[in-house]
Amino acid sequence: MSRSDGDPSPAVPDFERRVPPGDSVVRDVCARCGFVAYENPKIVVGSVVRVGEKVLLCRRAIEPSHGLWTLPAGFMELGETPEGGARREAREEALAEIEIRDLLAVYTIPRISQVQLIYRAGLSGGFAPGEESLEVALFAPDEIPWAELAFASVHWALTQEARWHAGEATGPFVNPPEGL
Repeated sequence: MSRSDGDPSPAVPDFERRVPPGDSVVRDVCARCGFVAYENPKIVVGSVVRVGEKVLLCRRAIEPSHGLWTLPAGFMELGETPEGGARREAREEALAEIEIRDLLAVYTIPRISQVQLIYRAGLSGGFAPGEESLEVALFAPDEIPWAELAFASVHWALTQEARWHAGEATGPFVNPPEGL
C-alpha cells in the first residue's frame, strides 16, 4: 500500500475504535481505508507424551510460571498444522521426537484468549531439556508434582489422559465444569 500523495513509502494506518459495518464488536478500524485489525484467540498446541505408565513433563525455564512443571506445549506458528506444532514444541522444550496418537482435549481459556489443542502422543527416542526447560522427566502417576504444575489446563490434561489410558473414558475432552 502506498500513500495517495505520490510518496512510495507505505501509509501508516490511522486506527480508531469503532464497530465496523456488518459487525457487532468494537474493533480497530483504519479511518483512511477501512481495514479492520481483527484480534483473535491464540492457539496453543501440546501433548501428553506417554511412555508406558509414565508421562513426560518439562520444568519451565521461562515466564510465566518459571520453575513449574508443564506439558511440552506452546503457541502455533503461522503455516503449521496443530499436530506439526505439537511435534515442534516437544522438540523445542524436551528435545523429543513424538508420535501423535489422537486429540485428547480442546480447552478454552477466555480470560487470556486461548484455545488449547492437546494431543496424546508417544515418544520415539530420547529426551533432554531444550532452551525453554530447566529439566525434563518421566513421572509415574503417583510421582506427578501436582502442586507444582504451571497451569490448570496441565492438571486437566493429565487427569483426563489418565482416564483415557485406564479405559474409563475417551476424548476429546473439554474444560471440566469446575475449570474456570
